[in-house]
Amino acid sequence: MGSIPDPGDISGELNQPSFDDFQKQTSLMTSCTLLWKELSDHFTSLEQNLQKKSEALKNKFQTLDHHTKESLGVLKKREVTIDGSVEIALGKVEESREAALIALLKGAQDGEVDDSEGLLLKLKSFCLKMDSKEFWRFITARKKELDALRAQTPEALAECVDPAKFVLEAISEVFPVDKRVEKSERSNDLGWACVLVLESLIPVVVDPVLGKSRLLVTPSVKERAKDIAETWKASLDQRGGIENVKTPDVHTFLQHLVTFGIVKEEDVDLYRKLVVGSAWRKQMPKLAVSLGLGDKMADMIEELVNRGQQVDAVHFTYEVGLVDKFPPVPLLKAFLRDSKKAATSILEDPNNSGRAVNLAGRKEQSALRAVIKCIEEYKLEAEFPPENLKKRLEQLEKAKTDKKRPAAVPANKRTRASNAAPTFIRSPSHTQYPAAVPAYPYDRPAAPAMYGSRSPPANPYAYSPEAAPPLAGSYPGAPINYPAYGGYGNGMAPAYQQAYY
Repeated sequence: MGSIPDPGDISGELNQPSFDDFQKQTSLMTSCTLLWKELSDHFTSLEQNLQKKSEALKNKFQTLDHHTKESLGVLKKREVTIDGSVEIALGKVEESREAALIALLKGAQDGEVDDSEGLLLKLKSFCLKMDSKEFWRFITARKKELDALRAQTPEALAECVDPAKFVLEAISEVFPVDKRVEKSERSNDLGWACVLVLESLIPVVVDPVLGKSRLLVTPSVKERAKDIAETWKASLDQRGGIENVKTPDVHTFLQHLVTFGIVKEEDVDLYRKLVVGSAWRKQMPKLAVSLGLGDKMADMIEELVNRGQQVDAVHFTYEVGLVDKFPPVPLLKAFLRDSKKAATSILEDPNNSGRAVNLAGRKEQSALRAVIKCIEEYKLEAEFPPENLKKRLEQLEKAKTDKKRPAAVPANKRTRASNAAPTFIRSPSHTQYPAAVPAYPYDRPAAPAMYGSRSPPANPYAYSPEAAPPLAGSYPGAPINYPAYGGYGNGMAPAYQQAYY
């Protein structure tokens, strides 16, 4: 007899597939919900990005429209004021003509320019007559009046019919190549005059409305300036290459590029090498920025530090705002340590016997002066008090002064002849110093202030040319005799005193 199936088993078989389907449906709904949320978020993000880009484009269009209206307004203003500007210019020409006549009469009567007003009138008379040769002779003969020339020359150049052409003709005697037949060691370097005139031209040719972005230089003069720059670059080999070209020549060339706005992007590497080679000049950091080297400054500073030119590196760091990356105080202390090592090597060099003490003393004095000046210029007294440095410098200077005093003749000693001259202690002539140890470049007259905290207030566009430093091996004044280094009188190399920083 067959068995009858249990109803409960049948219902279990029937219900099992339905529950599995329910789970599948639930999983599918969950996946669809998550996918929908993901798609919704994605499209929301796209919408937000499109809205932001739309707003950015709208702002750019508004800015462009504002600049366009502003430029059109400036152009319209310039067009409307042409007649008035011409009348003003004609009035200035008439005033300048009368002033030039007065200057000529004064020059004929007095023969010499003895005040700043007379200097300005004389300069204006040359500019009004476009007499560039006499203007150049007048400038180069008055290096001692550099501050007065710097103040008066821009105003005088404004009287020229074509100031840019006038300046190129004025400096053509020595730039791009020196055409002088007769040269003397004392008057050989006229780079200071070239830089002075080129700097003075900048405020004259700057557009009064658009500013430095546009220079009022005619196309023909600008092309001539470009040809001059190419001629100078071509003459580098004759000057001994980039490594041996003289700093005044480099300074004139770089200032020429900046003044006429003819910097070339493809020559940036050349500019960098020239700037680093003449980095000790105060104007070089500003020139470097004007030459488009701002993004290369960090590498240039590293190079200067590796070359032992830490003081120059400090000037560059402050110019481009890299003080945090290159803290100045450690650099200055490293410079003092390097100078001590250099002085020690001079003392220990047997080839410098008899002069080693003098040379080492000069080396330390130059380093101390450079660091003290840098501390004062950038207000670093709190981080690096200069008192100990100043005391050490005073010790060296006092010892030097004592050494220069004539030796006293004892009262109980009889001279061999009644007319014999007293004996003095003399040092060897400075020209006998070996070329390997030239005068330290920082030990020079303070360069005139420039740009920012160092800029001359009368001329915000140009750099201020410093008086050319003395050539290595020639020093002003009478020969001097330094004491034994460190204050010792036995002429032997002493041990260094306790560090003063």
